[in-house]
Amino acid sequence: MKRLTRDILFDSEHLGRDLARKSIRGGMTTMTAQGIQFVLNLAGTIVLARLLTPNDYGLIGMVMVIVNFATMFKDAGLSMATVQKEEISHEQISTLFWINVLISVALGLCVLAASPLVAMFYGKPELTTVTAALSLSFLISGLTIQHQALLRRHMRFGTLAVIRIVSYAIHLIVAILLALVGWRYWALVGGSLATALSGTLLTLFFCPWIPGRMKKGTGVRGMLKFGGYLTGFNFVNYFARNADNLLIGKFIGADALGLYAKAYQLFMLPITQIRAPLTAVVLPVLSRLQNEPDKCAKYYYRLVSMLSFITMPIMGFLFVCSESIVRLLLGEKWLDANVIFKILAVAGFIQAVETTGGLIMLSTGQSRRFFTYGAIRSAFLVGCFVIGLPWGVCGVAAGFTIGDYLILFPALWYCFRGTPVSVAGFLLAIAQPTIAGLISTGVMYFSYESFLIEQHDFVAIGICLLVGLLSYLGVWAIIPGGLTTLREFTSYLPLLFRNKNNRQQAKSPAVVIQ
Repeated sequence: MKRLTRDILFDSEHLGRDLARKSIRGGMTTMTAQGIQFVLNLAGTIVLARLLTPNDYGLIGMVMVIVNFATMFKDAGLSMATVQKEEISHEQISTLFWINVLISVALGLCVLAASPLVAMFYGKPELTTVTAALSLSFLISGLTIQHQALLRRHMRFGTLAVIRIVSYAIHLIVAILLALVGWRYWALVGGSLATALSGTLLTLFFCPWIPGRMKKGTGVRGMLKFGGYLTGFNFVNYFARNADNLLIGKFIGADALGLYAKAYQLFMLPITQIRAPLTAVVLPVLSRLQNEPDKCAKYYYRLVSMLSFITMPIMGFLFVCSESIVRLLLGEKWLDANVIFKILAVAGFIQAVETTGGLIMLSTGQSRRFFTYGAIRSAFLVGCFVIGLPWGVCGVAAGFTIGDYLILFPALWYCFRGTPVSVAGFLLAIAQPTIAGLISTGVMYFSYESFLIEQHDFVAIGICLLVGLLSYLGVWAIIPGGLTTLREFTSYLPLLFRNKNNRQQAKSPAVVIQ
C-alpha cells in the first residue's frame, strides 16, 4: 500500500483516467473493509453489551448528542470541496487546512466550556468530566481533515479502509480493557479518544503532506461557499437525526435512551457498512462526470439498483428476526429494544437508497439547494419525533419511520429537479429489488412465526437467513429481466482484476453502466 507522494498530490489530470476500474475496485475494496469493520463492530457490541449497562450507554449517548453536534462543524464542508473541485493547488489546500485547524480548536474549547451546562441540562453531574474529556478529540482529529480529503480525491480507498479498521480495532481493545477493570462509561470515552489519536497518526503516515502558510487570494472563496452550505445541511440534518435522542433523554430517561440508542445502532450498522463505501466511491466519480449528464444518470441508476439489491433483503431479515438478533447479540437485559429495532427496520428498507439523492446535487456543485433540501426534510422529521413522543420510545421510532416514507417522493422530486436523473428512473432502478425483497421478507416471516420462533436463537437466525437468501434469489430468477440484472452485477467483477496496462476498455464509467 503506497503513500501519496508530493508529485501527484495536486495533479488532477490523471483522476479521470480508468474511472470504471477505479470505481468498481474502490467500491469492492471499501466494501471488504466495511465487512471487516462490521465483524469487529459486532464482536465489540456483543462483548461491551455484557460488560456495560444500558445506563452507561445512555450517559454517553447524552454527551454524544452535544459532541457530535460540534463535530459536524469541524470539517466545515471543506473536505468535500477538495474532492469535488476539478482543479486544486497546494496554496488552496494549505489555506483550507489552517481554517479546519482553527475551527477544530475553537470547537474543542466550546465543548470544554459547555461541559457544566451539559451536566446541568440532564441533571447528571458526572457528565461534566465526560464532556470535557471528549473535547480533546477535536484537537486531535482536526489536524488531518484535508489529508483525508486528498486521499479520497485520489481514490485511495484501500488506504482509507486500513486507517478505519486499525483505528477502530484500537478503539475496541481500549474500550474492552477499560470495561474489564470496571471503568464503566469511561471505557467508551477512552475508546473514542484512542480512535481519534490512532486515526490521525495513520493518516499522516499515508499522506505525509506538509501544508504551507495560509494565504489570501488563492481562489478558495468558491470552496468556502460550497463548504458553508454543506455545513448548513449537516447542521440541520444532525439536529433531525439527534432530536430523538435529545427528546428521549430529557423526557423519558437514560435507560430508555440506552435501549433506543442501541436499537438504532444495530439498525444503522448494516446500512452504514454497505452505503458508506459505495457513496464514498461514487461521489468522486460523479464529480468527474458532472459535464456528461447521460453517463452520470446511468451511473447513478446502477448505484441505487445495486444498493437496493443488497440492503432491502437485509432489512427484511432484520425485521423478521429482530427478537432473536437482539437476544443473541445483546443479551436478555436488552430485549425491550426488540420492538424499537423492528420499527426502525421498516424505515431501513428504503432509507439506504433514498438518501443517495443528495449525491447528484453535491457532485454538480449545488450545495445551496442541498442545504434547502436538508432544512425542509429535517424540520419535517423533528415534527414527527415530537408527535410520537407521547407514546414513548416506540412512538418516537414510529414517528421517524412514518415520516421517512411520507417525505420520500417530495424529497426525490426536489433532489432530481433540473438534473439528468428522474424520479421515474429512480423507481425503475429499484423496482426489481423492492419486489424481490418484499416477497422474501414475507417468506421469512411465515417461516419464523410458524416453526423457527421456538428454536434456539442461533438456529432460528441461521435457518431464516438461508430461507431468505433462497427465496430472494428464487424471485430474481422468475421476475422479468431478473437473471439479466444478476448477470450484469457479476459482469463487473473482471474490472477488479484488470491489468493496469490493459485499460483501453475502461476509460470511463460507461463500461460499468451500459
